[in-house]
Amino acid sequence: MVAAAETTLQGLLEGAKQYHVPLYQRTYSWSKIQLARLWDDVRKLAEDRVDSPNATHFIGSLVLAPSPKLSPAGVAEYLVVDGQQRLTTLTILLCAIRDHRAAREGAKHRMRLDHQYLTNPFEEERWLKLVPTQADRDAYVACVKSTPQIDRNHAVSVAYQFFADALAADDPENPLDIERIESAIITGLGLVAVTAQPGDNVYRIFESLNNTGLRLTQADLLRNYLFMRLPTRGEIVYDALWLPLQRQLKPEELELLFWLDLVHRDPRVKQTDIYSAQQARLERLRAEPDIEAEVRRFARLGALLRVILHPAEEKDPAVRQRLERLAAWGTTTVYPLALHLLDRREDGTATSEQVASAMLYVESFFVRRLLIGRSTMNINRILLSVVTEMSRNLPVDEAVRAYLSTGRKHYATDAAVRAAVRSIPFYLHGRAPQRNLVLRWLEESYGSKEPVSLEKATIEHVLPQTLTDDWRQLLAADLEPGENLDEVHEALLHTLGNLTLTGYNPELGNKPFAAKRDRLRQSGVRLSQQITDQARWGRPEIHARADALAERVIASWPGPTEQAGNQSEVPWDLMVRALSELPAGSWTTYGDLAALIGTAPMPVGVRLANHPAPNAHRVLQVEGTVAPGFRWSEPGRTDDPRDVLRAEGVTFDQYGRADQAQRIGTEELAQLAGITPGEVPERSPRQRPADGTTYAERFIEQLTARQGPAVATATFVVLQEWTALGGTLSYGTGGETSCFLMARGRDHEWGNIWPAAIYPSGKFEVVFQHLSIRTPFHDLTLREELRQRLNQLPGVHIDAAKLALRPNFPLTVLADADAREALLDHLRWFYDQAQLPASGGLVTDS
Repeated sequence: MVAAAETTLQGLLEGAKQYHVPLYQRTYSWSKIQLARLWDDVRKLAEDRVDSPNATHFIGSLVLAPSPKLSPAGVAEYLVVDGQQRLTTLTILLCAIRDHRAAREGAKHRMRLDHQYLTNPFEEERWLKLVPTQADRDAYVACVKSTPQIDRNHAVSVAYQFFADALAADDPENPLDIERIESAIITGLGLVAVTAQPGDNVYRIFESLNNTGLRLTQADLLRNYLFMRLPTRGEIVYDALWLPLQRQLKPEELELLFWLDLVHRDPRVKQTDIYSAQQARLERLRAEPDIEAEVRRFARLGALLRVILHPAEEKDPAVRQRLERLAAWGTTTVYPLALHLLDRREDGTATSEQVASAMLYVESFFVRRLLIGRSTMNINRILLSVVTEMSRNLPVDEAVRAYLSTGRKHYATDAAVRAAVRSIPFYLHGRAPQRNLVLRWLEESYGSKEPVSLEKATIEHVLPQTLTDDWRQLLAADLEPGENLDEVHEALLHTLGNLTLTGYNPELGNKPFAAKRDRLRQSGVRLSQQITDQARWGRPEIHARADALAERVIASWPGPTEQAGNQSEVPWDLMVRALSELPAGSWTTYGDLAALIGTAPMPVGVRLANHPAPNAHRVLQVEGTVAPGFRWSEPGRTDDPRDVLRAEGVTFDQYGRADQAQRIGTEELAQLAGITPGEVPERSPRQRPADGTTYAERFIEQLTARQGPAVATATFVVLQEWTALGGTLSYGTGGETSCFLMARGRDHEWGNIWPAAIYPSGKFEVVFQHLSIRTPFHDLTLREELRQRLNQLPGVHIDAAKLALRPNFPLTVLADADAREALLDHLRWFYDQAQLPASGGLVTDS
């Protein structure tokens, strides 16, 4: 049974009363937005009460319960089951008003407000009317004692200072105005106090109010549940174990800890089910000492998780290096295994050497999968299952290796690495920071006495992406009879043998090899030495360097056990995935598909001729013609594939050649197959990378160096106009710092959205793929209008078949003043559309 009554702050606080915020409540966390909203409500109410003295403003409810502790005669004690944030804020506001009036009108106001609303003046132990949790108590007591400057960064102190500043800014000449504000707070703000009866399960009431997850995080709810189960030891356990844990880990890291603990038992547990799963497990524990033991275990695991999240705190150098590398890779699903390994070391069943070795196998697993083009396939499921499925009869490092080696987990063998490094388009697989890491780690493997700083290094294609006449002549010398130069170029371009790291990327571009060689020699990067030793740079040299790098990979990253078998087969499933996404009105070539999966055009043709594949009729020869040996997979079908393609929207010239503008190349096939995920904005202009510059400064530096003053200036004009519209700029995390034109941020009700990303290498990338799941551009007609608008720019042609991709046009387009103004008109249109109410169903932000 509960009783509900309307009341005011005066009714709650006058008299000998004490309100305890129990341990299962979260710490004080009101933001300045909420504080400002309350202050505006108070000021408006004070103004309204000038003409209507009885005006009130309802601000919510409080759920109270009689304290289970025995209270001395005359002091009524309650637990604040719900509403403590509101009640704490109101008493902080009273502290600010008290100090403001005492400083300007005399000390009588201090004594009056203290005695009536903030303290119980005749009680020594129960002198506070509101008693927050331990984490907030010191800061709150400082406010009540008029010394809030003790901890300026605490949320309680921040709230006090907010109200003190607001009162100072609004300081009226007429003291009656402050009196009206005080009166509005004490007697005008209305609340409903819901009071439980003795014997009611207070925590169950609290849980029913908050278990929706909207008010409290799952970590909050679990903490609350644990301390509800500690009726006699709660305060001691909180001070000794929980508070240190809470100080070690951020709220989201605490939630991560509780999820990791569950994954050790069941890898299928979702992060959305943390509280319910932990509660179901803990319900089986009956005694208070068992619950205390669980909190002690969480505290121990929390200390280990902190080391994982902050590898610099690890004492063993080998383990520290492995943790730093796993953190840099950015795959959080490795955390359950990392926590398990450190826990095994903690309990004495594994040594630091074994832990470092196990982590090296995981790192090797990541790198080798990336090299063979399998970087993301089932990776989360595999990693989350390691702890529950690995052998307990082997040393931990060998157990991890054995688990990763069995089944189709694509832990690439040495033979698979040797084959893939020659043929797989490394530059198109995985995330850009991971590709950069592999090259940086290869550079580190040379063990240079004076290592070159690679913080700003980007990946350079030695054989350039755009061939000049000199490069075409060089590559033509390597062709075999019947080979096509463009297909050979596509097959070599993105392979590891053709890539290196350099800080001179903007200056190299597609310059002749001799000029590139001289600049690379000056860089001091050991990774480039085999390049700079060459007289020319064609297919034989690229393959020779690929072979050498493959041996260095094999020496640096240990492979699987012999049980892994031969995994060097061509990833035909990747080809099928790309073909299934190939849109109507487009086509691709046997060479494009071959470059995607690391094989030659002829095997692709043989495969398509003998194995049914979706949209196989959209695969043409490099000139855009149907292959002479093409046949349909359906028995008896004889219609001309060109007629089918024409019906789908492909245009053919008088010689039967498909329009090259409708061709989907290797990079775009990688986008369709999902192996080259679109970069996302993660950095604000003020955030800083490790070298101390801001991301905005790094973008400007790279853009100016790579594009020259004319194009860079034109780009800056576009960015300035975009921000003048109300848009913002955000930045990517790759070695090449991209800039995103943000029309909405993450906190918008429809989620974030951006029309384009600008790359210093010279691309203005239109992100149709991203827009297809963002309101209102999930509507195809809006994306089509954007495409048509952009196609009005001189030198820009984006085919309709690319509305599901991320096509781009060169930044040099912006150097033309008329084109730049036209682009700005189109961006204004986009920005306006992004702010309009949605016409269709809301598409949630992913």
